[in-house]
Amino acid sequence: MAFILNILWFILGGGLFAWLLWVLLGCLLFITIVGIPFGYAAFRIAGFAAFPFGKELVDSRAMGENRVTGTSLANFLWIILAGIWLAISHITAGIGLCLTIIGIPFGFAHFRLAGVCFAPLGKTAVPK
Repeated sequence: MAFILNILWFILGGGLFAWLLWVLLGCLLFITIVGIPFGYAAFRIAGFAAFPFGKELVDSRAMGENRVTGTSLANFLWIILAGIWLAISHITAGIGLCLTIIGIPFGFAHFRLAGVCFAPLGKTAVPK
């Protein structure tokens, strides 16, 4: 079921558009040295945005990875500079999709992406 939802999401639910925007954001962030960690996080989220069904983003420490010092501060800066605006766009798209019965699963996927917009650093996509 997750495979079918992922294909429908990518083609009809905004997955291609979300993936493309996250990839472009990652490329833009790679222009500056300070933005490189944010660029890596954007690419990681782009993969999640393309095919969100059957996966969830968890804290990297839960997977046994070490967290980089300053991740909390970087996530705070991310929220102020970009996260709030990305979250608003995903929430708006999610509300629009939830207005139709067929779009409800896709709307919930946008809501999950809105949650990711607040703390992209230190997250890893894992199968459910």
